[in-house]
Amino acid sequence: MASLHRLHLCLCLPLLLLLPPAAPAPVATPGPGPRTDWAACKNISRELLQRVATLKEPHQVLEETHLSEEDPKNWPPRIRCSDACDPSTLDTNNTRCLRRILQGLQHYRDLLGSDIFTTRPLPWLQAALDQLLGLVQQEHGHLPRHPMAPSEAWAHPLLQRLALQRLQSFATIISRIFTHSAS
Repeated sequence: MASLHRLHLCLCLPLLLLLPPAAPAPVATPGPGPRTDWAACKNISRELLQRVATLKEPHQVLEETHLSEEDPKNWPPRIRCSDACDPSTLDTNNTRCLRRILQGLQHYRDLLGSDIFTTRPLPWLQAALDQLLGLVQQEHGHLPRHPMAPSEAWAHPLLQRLALQRLQSFATIISRIFTHSAS
């Protein structure tokens, strides 16, 4: 039992460290519907992760910069231990986990379409997010869109870097979740 508790702690601790506080999860009415295509989600999330990892920072000075935001309201929902994304819970009930993933995917899709990325559009990342959104929304419906607050033009490179770092962390986590569920 101690090793299971340690495993659960090991899975949740990186989640707590990587992502900021979450918005409340939407309430959806359960009902019969299409099931999540875990294998497709696994493949697309791996592709998303590879694409984010290959991005080069256009501003060399930002390459060594560590950023943290003071105002987290425009940043994504984090996957927490209470979202039941650990392997033992995913095998029995994945609803809460998929809802949280859906919130994060929608957030990043909205963020990539915001004014922050007007000078550096990333259509191939948006396409991968759209594919994942389509697969997860089959079962869990559409979330309301929350437009991003406008930001100052001088801050766009910094916000882009922070957003892409967070997207890479999020893609890593969801890739692990989808890989487990696809097996």
